[in-house]
Amino acid sequence: MAYPTVSAPYGLKPVNLIGGQVFAGSTRLMEIATSNNVGYATSIFYGDLVKRVGGGTIELDNGQTTATPCGVFLGVQFTNASTGQVQQQQFYPASTAVKAGTQIFAVVADDPDTLFQVVSCNATTVVTAMGITAIGSNVALIQNVGSTTTGNSAVAINTTTLATTPALPIRIIDVVRDTATGADAFVEFIVKININTHQYTTPTGV
Repeated sequence: MAYPTVSAPYGLKPVNLIGGQVFAGSTRLMEIATSNNVGYATSIFYGDLVKRVGGGTIELDNGQTTATPCGVFLGVQFTNASTGQVQQQQFYPASTAVKAGTQIFAVVADDPDTLFQVVSCNATTVVTAMGITAIGSNVALIQNVGSTTTGNSAVAINTTTLATTPALPIRIIDVVRDTATGADAFVEFIVKININTHQYTTPTGV
């Protein structure tokens, strides 16, 4: 069976939990800050990493070697300032205007045991294969900006940063064999947010 070519990164996509547990879509609603009925001034795309900040809200986590996320963004809901209707969508547009007295809520996959599928690149969005020896390594992120057309993230893992360094945010758990481009050339990987960097498992508070 032929599988589609992976031509670009799409962020982190939840697939299951460590140990083979099923990812049943369990998420948490987390507030995005507003001021004078206008939301946080940075767009967040489906598959982007997010982090808790002071005040109990979340923001985009755009760290490459220094990310300390609480999870991955999977959508947003808010009350539209113009229509007064609740709106749900794939990505959060920067500085979204909302109805007075309402909040913006992100949908976040925040279980520290979640495993994600992600594309490997060596620069920006250049898809680059790695061999099976990448399994077990820690790796940095490439923080490409997502698409306002699809709403999807363009975050990838960086093939040039494989290391044992515990401070790197991502651990490579496995390869995705279905989209391999050769006998030992994989462009999609199963990864996990590192225990030293996930905000629920690191001892450092916000």
